[in-house]
Amino acid sequence: MDILTEVLASMRTGRPVSVRTTGRVPFGLRLPPVAGAGFHVVLSGTCWLVPLEDTASQPPLPLGPGDVVFLRDGRGHILADHPDTPAEVERESQFSPGSPLGTVTVGGDGAPTNLLCGNYHLDQARPHPLVRQLPEIIHLPANPARHPELASAVLLLRAELERPRPGSAGIVPALIDSLLLYILRAWLEQGPAAQAGGWAAALGDTGVAPALAAIHAKPDAQWTVESLAARAGLSRAAFARRFNDLVGEPPMAYLTRWRMTTAARLLRESEAPLSTVAARTGYGSEYAFAKAFKREYGQAPGGYRREARAA
Repeated sequence: MDILTEVLASMRTGRPVSVRTTGRVPFGLRLPPVAGAGFHVVLSGTCWLVPLEDTASQPPLPLGPGDVVFLRDGRGHILADHPDTPAEVERESQFSPGSPLGTVTVGGDGAPTNLLCGNYHLDQARPHPLVRQLPEIIHLPANPARHPELASAVLLLRAELERPRPGSAGIVPALIDSLLLYILRAWLEQGPAAQAGGWAAALGDTGVAPALAAIHAKPDAQWTVESLAARAGLSRAAFARRFNDLVGEPPMAYLTRWRMTTAARLLRESEAPLSTVAARTGYGSEYAFAKAFKREYGQAPGGYRREARAA
């Protein structure tokens, strides 16, 4: 069971939105908050990412060719050739349609910096603990030796965007879609500091990882702390303590969370009747399922499905 893929699939509510951005010195572009998670890939040149006031604790971040930035909450920020350059808001006249992506051009007539900018539509109302534990800003400097797959994805994107050919309109969206997994995998694997605790440690822990895999593989099973501890090869008390320390909540609380997350995805993406959704998430009746769902989401399953479809 690939838990990282499952978690992201459960949170995604739409396809990524992206644009190619060219800034010529001097340039400063103010980007408003977005629903979901933002990202930038520096295709060529250099720039600075300057957080806005609500993230002032994060200093301006210098970016170079091949660097990737992931903004967990889609916070507003500025991209500029220098932190002191005044920033402007994008105007419609600065956008040029194109294939595979449109282009926004800002700034003066100096040296250019080319970026791929966009956002992933993620359900931030109830973020999964894995995403909630991420830093607000993840900066992955270009490092082919350390993150070869991510570096390769960036090189492929740059090649397709700089020299579009037949098939680029299909290749670029697929690469952007995969980029999110490459970013999170690189962060999870980047070193001991990230692996000291939390989900980075849980996914590789010999006690917790098998229990997580079991929950994700069969959310409808009647799991107990004892049966999950048996999967982990630990005593009930030791397993519960270890699970809570790494995942951030007790095993049964996480089981309920994943069942409800699975149910929400089924309601959004399928026509399955409520009885089927209830059975596939471990509930013996529609009534019991509806009661649990309303407690978690604040509305009945049918209302949630209607709102999701309307959105």
